[in-house]
Amino acid sequence: MSNRNNFRDYRKQNKKKTFNLYEMFQGGVDGKGVKKEDKITDFNVINFFKLYIRNFGKIIQLNLLFLFGNFPILFYLFARSGNLSIKSLTSANILNNSFHGVMLGGNLTPVTAALNGVLGYRTINYVPTTATYVCMALTVLVIFTFGFVNVGSAYVMRNIVKGEPIFLLSDFFYAIRRNWKQALVFGILDCLFCVVIVYDVIFFYYNIGSFFNNVCFYMSLFLAFLYFVMRFYIYPMMVTFDLSIFKMIKNAFIFALLGIKRNLLAVVGMVLFVLLCYGLLLTYAPLGLLTPILLIFGTCAFMAIYAAYPKIKAVMIDPYYKEEEPEDDIEPVFRDMG
Repeated sequence: MSNRNNFRDYRKQNKKKTFNLYEMFQGGVDGKGVKKEDKITDFNVINFFKLYIRNFGKIIQLNLLFLFGNFPILFYLFARSGNLSIKSLTSANILNNSFHGVMLGGNLTPVTAALNGVLGYRTINYVPTTATYVCMALTVLVIFTFGFVNVGSAYVMRNIVKGEPIFLLSDFFYAIRRNWKQALVFGILDCLFCVVIVYDVIFFYYNIGSFFNNVCFYMSLFLAFLYFVMRFYIYPMMVTFDLSIFKMIKNAFIFALLGIKRNLLAVVGMVLFVLLCYGLLLTYAPLGLLTPILLIFGTCAFMAIYAAYPKIKAVMIDPYYKEEEPEDDIEPVFRDMG
């Protein structure tokens, strides 16, 4: 922590009056810190909106960092755009081929001519090329960036909820440097878990019918919800405590049950916010397209940390500091990593 504090002191002593992009992402590094009366002690719904509005600019910046940090996703979007594919015209109706055979038989009447106008409608078909598949394959690189970006975001979001001064870029990369090993390993596991769970939900949804498939579908939904909530706690614990990945997963499972009310409220808030953004997309597409770029990921991450951190603080942090300092020959249960 000493190097980081020295860095902050150095920046405070060498203020620059000129504006630059780095200082914008630092979130007002040269400005005043968080006022004591502005710190949140009661993590209720009203204070959630106060804190969200107060840090709205930082949340937008974190959303941008999340997107550009997971840059391999851009390869997938570019491949899906059709710019690397071969364009060809094809029938938009599955009955067109059969009807075209009838037309070749010479059975041309006003009725068949009208049907040809309806069934013979053409659309553009995008045929993937080698470049398309290569670009999609590069998307797999996201498993190496996913954990890093989540760790950096969790650290900054946790400091926002705690009411600490934010040095956005330096805090973001500081958390990655300090936790890069666990971030890399769990980021890969996180991606694999998410893919498997989503695949199971989709697979059993399209195979509903038998009793076994119905049970598996609802079990998959429950596991998806449980793991989604556990992720609220894993990354904040990673940047706060010195714990193994197994212990973090075990603790996250316990917290998912202990904080069920806050967790449910956070999930409902995320769903409503995503639906609001989707409604905005349907109403006014140009503005709706900006919501994933500027708001969705940052806002959902803020909801998750706001729901998780008070429970972590009450169960793991506060009791630790209330106890006496451990003796020199006794190893502490965990180490608060700031």
